[in-house]
Amino acid sequence: MRGLVHLLPLLALAAALAQQTAPVYRATANLVIVNVSVQDRGGRDVVGLSKEDFTVLEDGKPQTIAIFEHQRLDPPPEPPTQLAARPQAESAAAEAGTVRIATPGKVQYQNRRLLVLFFDHSSMPAADQARAHEAALKFIREQMRPEDLVAVMTFGAQLKVEQDFTDDRDALIRVIGSFRTGEASELAAESQTDEEAAGDEASAYTPDESEFNIFNTDRKLGALEKAARMLAALPEKKALIYFSSGVSRTGVENESQLRATINAALRANVSFYPVDARGLVATVAGGDASQASPSGTGIFSGRTQRSQMERFLARQDTLVALAEDTGGRAFLDANDLTLGIRQAQRDIRSYYILGYYPTNQAQDGRFRRIQVRLNRPLQAKLDYRRGYFAPKDFSRFNESDREQQLEEALALGDPITDLPLALEVNYFRLASDRYFVPVSVKIPGSEITLARRGSTESTELDFIGQVRDSRGRAVATVRDGIRVRLRAEDVVQLEHRNFQYDTGFTLPPGRYRLKFLVRENQLGRIGTFETPFEVPDLASVKDRLRLSSLVLASQREPLAAVVGAATRDRKLLAANPLVENNLKLAPSVTRVFRRDQNLYVYVEAYDPAADPADRQVSVVGEIAFLRGRRKAFQSQPVRLTQTLPARPGVLPVRFELPLKELVPGPYVCQVTLVDQVGKRFGFARVPVVILP
Repeated sequence: MRGLVHLLPLLALAAALAQQTAPVYRATANLVIVNVSVQDRGGRDVVGLSKEDFTVLEDGKPQTIAIFEHQRLDPPPEPPTQLAARPQAESAAAEAGTVRIATPGKVQYQNRRLLVLFFDHSSMPAADQARAHEAALKFIREQMRPEDLVAVMTFGAQLKVEQDFTDDRDALIRVIGSFRTGEASELAAESQTDEEAAGDEASAYTPDESEFNIFNTDRKLGALEKAARMLAALPEKKALIYFSSGVSRTGVENESQLRATINAALRANVSFYPVDARGLVATVAGGDASQASPSGTGIFSGRTQRSQMERFLARQDTLVALAEDTGGRAFLDANDLTLGIRQAQRDIRSYYILGYYPTNQAQDGRFRRIQVRLNRPLQAKLDYRRGYFAPKDFSRFNESDREQQLEEALALGDPITDLPLALEVNYFRLASDRYFVPVSVKIPGSEITLARRGSTESTELDFIGQVRDSRGRAVATVRDGIRVRLRAEDVVQLEHRNFQYDTGFTLPPGRYRLKFLVRENQLGRIGTFETPFEVPDLASVKDRLRLSSLVLASQREPLAAVVGAATRDRKLLAANPLVENNLKLAPSVTRVFRRDQNLYVYVEAYDPAADPADRQVSVVGEIAFLRGRRKAFQSQPVRLTQTLPARPGVLPVRFELPLKELVPGPYVCQVTLVDQVGKRFGFARVPVVILP
């Protein structure tokens, strides 16, 4: 189906975030670096090999080795010895703000071990931050080796290089000692809600858009991707020790960003060593004294305990994926947080650096398989990365190539995340075996490049999406090309507004996966969002009131205000329950609201029982906002009796309320409906954040 584009207001950015500048990073084009560890049958490093002793193949074709270096590093003793402070080596840069690159692709730190201590303050509460800082200081004081060079990076509102690679212990201690415990930890609190609220949401990492960062897992993964890109110009092996309190991937999942982060690390020869700063945690049944005791029977049936454990493990799953797919190791459930650093220290031993310029120069984003062979008859084990994704260059495509390029990008194993976007999928019943699935895509206006044409400015956006079922078959697609023309007053406000694109599909019940791409055609940047979703079979629900998705919005937009449209698809508009009387309810997608806004809530109840006497339904509904186990707000009950004439058995439920009574912070918005005639009830809930 075709869709519509709206220009929606964007929440104002906090001034502190807006003033920060992004780190500078550089990369080397075309040159492919392969780090090869060679060990004999006894596990000892094989030294003394030359360039002629190796053969490198890419997709089965021999490559000419242009760069060859041997990094000789002795494994640290066990247990590590305490070393006295030593003066900084000339090769180590003691500066902050960026990673200094002398000559991209050239070995800059001969026979040195490169370790990056990365503190994700946005995911760690104050206590976990203190443990992570103390572990890093202990390693620097007692376990750092003479050949070690350590860099320090942090992520709170954005990625910062606090210290370039150095072996100056005093400088590293000063940098880590200067961290304020608790800094950015309020973001960790805002990224979590009630246990049944499905945890964090994820959208693209956008350092200058607060609305896109509140419920955002991708901002953490995006920061790791940027760190890997920053280190890519150094051909040496790098180990990035990632301190966090876990990364939850529940809610709106964008799996494309996880793969993009891993692929960037593989290209940059960076291995991730995630360290769970929570340490060894004993889970208290029903929660500890920091929250009220749970209500209901869940604590007696074991459901509450299972939910607690599932949430805890879910926050570790992504850490394990980052480590295993990049050749590192995740350290979980251990109180000695230095173990992760020491493991990275042990893993980086003597290795050979092989660099070549591939004979296949096509920048098509496809996977290239690497093989390294020894030309000597040695019984040796070779450890190296097995391939990489080629770079992508979309600026050289002509008009006829762009369509093919966009379709190929949809099938790429290496997702493109240059353009940030967030996406929401909902479902509404049309018939017993058929559901309308509206899709809303939100793009920050500050990321869109405009072209002036006459007195107006415009941009062109291409949209392509594909839905696959549980067997991997494509069951629905969308392809739109939309030109957006903006008036002068809209251009002035573009930095503070969002583009929102709406489309929809008709699907039967089942499990699906949606992959969606957006391209802006001024610079050719593409954003990818991929998420699984389920259309439930409501006909199988017998013990409670059947409900649709719960949709939250901050405004209802007249269809006349659409700033771009591929077509006015009347079937799409007629099937969309969010359109009424030429007004379109624009889903929030990010579920972030201001106190000076009104909240619009929409949900549908299906097949409420009718009174035999007057054939009228009677459903009582209310809306509440929860903080933890406490109700911060509860509306007065309303009685609903009118089903939709055009859709028998469908009871629309609408709420509108001002948010000025709620204090800023994270909540769970819950709508509860009671079918008084049928003696059934149902509720729907989603996490939200209220900003000042």
